[in-house]
Amino acid sequence: MIAIHPACISCNRSIRDGIYDSMFYPNLLTIFSAFIVLAFIVILLAGISARKHKRRASVSTGKLSRQPLFTAAVVLGIGTGGFMDGIVFHQLMQWHSMLSAKVPATDYTGKSINMFWDGIFHAFCLVVVFIGISLLWRVSKTPDADRSGSLLVGGMLSGWAIFNLAEGITNHQLIKLHNVMEYSLNQGLANYTFLGISVLILITGLWISRSKKTLITSEEMN
Repeated sequence: MIAIHPACISCNRSIRDGIYDSMFYPNLLTIFSAFIVLAFIVILLAGISARKHKRRASVSTGKLSRQPLFTAAVVLGIGTGGFMDGIVFHQLMQWHSMLSAKVPATDYTGKSINMFWDGIFHAFCLVVVFIGISLLWRVSKTPDADRSGSLLVGGMLSGWAIFNLAEGITNHQLIKLHNVMEYSLNQGLANYTFLGISVLILITGLWISRSKKTLITSEEMN
């Protein structure tokens, strides 16, 4: 008969012991280091946007403000970029998992342990998406906010690139939690290609966000 080994954490001791071992809290802190960088970026962008918009409102130039929508789009792009990374590289392609350079996902237990930490990663991405949605909702309540599609698309591409760069530099290069292609013979090439493509995405996002003239007055919109 074929032995059945449940994959759930609560019913498989080897998986549970692999997650909640002496390295659980160090792993948690290490994984959160990239998230802390991204959270700082999100908070910084939100703060800058709020100050700039308040300053523009006090001057009352009549021009539409780019900051509210661009900031919301960047935050949404960071969250959805994380989901893109997790869905494509972690799940569909299975090139790597969250801790695959530290805990190889080459057997049943290793794969399950990495799946748990992938879940922590996705939970963070979900929180960021919720923040982005709330910022986007505030844009709908801001009468002098520019609501152009180019700002939305360009901002989301920029946010996606910011996620890739922060996650790639932190997790791939500095902490070495995983590589883009964990089981490739040339891991460095894949890691640097990932960063290079991310820079191109950032440039494209910024270009798209500025491709529309924003010197439109609120009177012209009415």
